[in-house]
Amino acid sequence: MGVLVSRDGIVRNVILGDATHLELPDIGRLRGGTGRFRGLRLIHTHLRGESLTQDDLNDLALLRLDLVAMIQADEEGNAGKVEIAHILPGKDGDPQIEPFRKVEARDIHNLHFDFEDEIRALESEFSRLTGKKAGETQKERALILSITPGATALSEITELVRAAGVEIAEVMPFSGGKIHPRTIVGQGRLQRVALAAMRRSADVAIFDIDLKPAQARAFEDMTGLKAIDRTQLILDIFAQRARSRDGKLQVELAQLKYSLPRLTEEDAGLSRLVGGIGGRGPGETVLEIGRRRARSRIRHLEKEIERLSRQRSVRRRRRVRQGMPVLSIIGYTNAGKSTLLNALTESKIDTADQMFVTLDPTSRRLRFPRQGEVIITDTVGFIRDLPPDLVNAFRATLEELSEADLLLHVVDASDPNVERKMDAVNRVLTDLELNTIPRLVVMNKADAVEASILEGLCSRNDAVPVSALKRAGLDKLISAAGNLIPWDSALGVFESSSL
Repeated sequence: MGVLVSRDGIVRNVILGDATHLELPDIGRLRGGTGRFRGLRLIHTHLRGESLTQDDLNDLALLRLDLVAMIQADEEGNAGKVEIAHILPGKDGDPQIEPFRKVEARDIHNLHFDFEDEIRALESEFSRLTGKKAGETQKERALILSITPGATALSEITELVRAAGVEIAEVMPFSGGKIHPRTIVGQGRLQRVALAAMRRSADVAIFDIDLKPAQARAFEDMTGLKAIDRTQLILDIFAQRARSRDGKLQVELAQLKYSLPRLTEEDAGLSRLVGGIGGRGPGETVLEIGRRRARSRIRHLEKEIERLSRQRSVRRRRRVRQGMPVLSIIGYTNAGKSTLLNALTESKIDTADQMFVTLDPTSRRLRFPRQGEVIITDTVGFIRDLPPDLVNAFRATLEELSEADLLLHVVDASDPNVERKMDAVNRVLTDLELNTIPRLVVMNKADAVEASILEGLCSRNDAVPVSALKRAGLDKLISAAGNLIPWDSALGVFESSSL
């Protein structure tokens, strides 16, 4: 049997179990928060002479109990050995420090432990280690839980989290085992997550995979953390970056389609989507409306996006009549597409060393020395396993690519995963049925790659090396692009010639 005792000494719950375990009641989220324990201690009996078990320590960590105490009971029901444990604060740079302190005595009368002094000191130390320093912003702090094997996935989810403006509390690779069908990670790993969250003052767990609604809810119930999956993270970044009406409508549509299945769950935990990471943008009020209104909004958005798509189609036909070829810059996110457009057209489009800085398409005019002017367009970056709802929502924007006379596939030549990212872009183009459009591969950031490696990349991919940041290699790029544009057949107004 066991009891849950509050700090004022009142017994809040009495729990009866069998000879092996207790089933703890739902104790809610009392006092849960940064640097704070639950305000409850669990005192229970063990009947087989065993010490504190892993289940006891899991309950201690996951529920943030003040402490857990075990009293051994003999066959006559007499109290014997007593053992207690509480969570220890971690130290910066040493997340693997022993997470629990254990104290034991041969009986309750020989236990020397001042609970009130200890719990006050512990909470004070946790608050000191995890509290915000003067002048620091109140950013959300996240644990990154990497489930997908390989360094590529871990690097990418880390970049996405930074792009979302979330502070990284700790990165936890969990790619070695099977995905738990209910909570994604098993009990032992849940304990690690809960302890890391408490020690690192984290309130969000971000996964590099997509979660089912029931999985996210179970994980949140077990750890008290807000669970964000990969699709939700990408949608949040898009919500922050959307500037045009088209972009905002498309992000809202994608958010609604993502959230709609989660509205079918009778779960107050859907409030995890409100505010902060995963809850920004024009679609955040979806959680205050019912499924019927959400579907109605989706239909309205689809009609509005279709109307704007027809307007873009008219503009494209006008450009064709004016005899202007179209070049579209494509590539993996953060490959340097906007920097290249700036270099070619002397523009000042916003750039940064982050993923998805450009969301809304940007078009400029570019003059070729002999053939004439073209329209060159910067587009949203691609990413592996692009969420289907995002692809569908942005199809109206991506269809601009179907009118291009030439695609400039910009590649970050300095990326160690360059081949994989090129393959990911090629898969997206195939999915969008754009793989028949003439394409020129541009190996960007050539100044950051060894000459022999760069030469091999360009040779294998028939690519042109450039450094958009240093404006190097642009003449060769323009010459190669000019030779690939079907000036005569597409437009009939330019003389066909080589530069």
